[in-house]
Amino acid sequence: MDLHQHMPTVRDVEMDLQTGSFTWRSRSYLGSTGYDLVNKEIPFNAILELDCQLNPDFYNWHKVFVHYCDGSLFMSDVDQVDPTNNLTFRGGRIYNAVMEELLGKGMRNAHNAILTGSSAGGLSTILHCDRFRALFPSTTRVKCISDSGFFIRGEGELAKQSERHFAQVIAANELRSLLPRSCTSKRDPNLCLFAEYLVDDVATPLFILEAAFDSYQIKSNFIFTVPGLDPMQWENCSKSLEQCNATQIGIIKEFGPIFKKTLMKLGNSSSRGVFLDSCYLHFHFYSTYNWISTPVLHNKVRVLLDIYIVF
Repeated sequence: MDLHQHMPTVRDVEMDLQTGSFTWRSRSYLGSTGYDLVNKEIPFNAILELDCQLNPDFYNWHKVFVHYCDGSLFMSDVDQVDPTNNLTFRGGRIYNAVMEELLGKGMRNAHNAILTGSSAGGLSTILHCDRFRALFPSTTRVKCISDSGFFIRGEGELAKQSERHFAQVIAANELRSLLPRSCTSKRDPNLCLFAEYLVDDVATPLFILEAAFDSYQIKSNFIFTVPGLDPMQWENCSKSLEQCNATQIGIIKEFGPIFKKTLMKLGNSSSRGVFLDSCYLHFHFYSTYNWISTPVLHNKVRVLLDIYIVF
């Protein structure tokens, strides 16, 4: 939406934190403002869709799309500029500035507010959910929806691979002191970007939408635990199951139970909902194809979201 416009009569607002990479910031518009974003069209698909036929639940909500240009889950706050790539690490400042701007333009008057995000944006949603709730008066109904943001640690070799990955993110963005105290007070801070160690401490109502066979987590972490596997041979398989051979299908099947086991470790909470499907994908919200092309899945998600939003 246009930040120059006021929202004095806003009733319902959906704030979407864009997905993006944790690394390779200087090489993509997902991690750097050095790319031409002014002339880049951002499509509002799926849950952001403005067509009431495609998105009957949220089509008429005020929508804010927060561009992901920091690589740190909107958390970093580093004064120094990286001399190698001329990058700044100030995602936390970006988040705070956007929220302050929107509150001043009328968002504080919202009756209902939802924070959403997919992938890195989904993990950002978990990390910022309670902070987002704190921006509004107690009379505002505030909820969060994380899509494909439940990045697991796993066990054994997968845990080692996943820990190395997030430890690099934490170190590069100097996040150690900025991670939730509810997590760092109980365990190694390098574990405090894994959703399994964060979700139980989120007080604001949170809905988690996940695919058991998360294609990104399989491609980015799980396949590196398979001895002798060439990651370059996974490129086609990561795009479609139809392009996977029997060995690759077997690897994908191994990941599903690990993901489900991790998710099932979460404590029970009346303010949290979870929908886990058996799809091989990453993203439900950003792809209109994923959102509407599988009617059974779409209808189940819609029903669950309706229940979640109403109550």
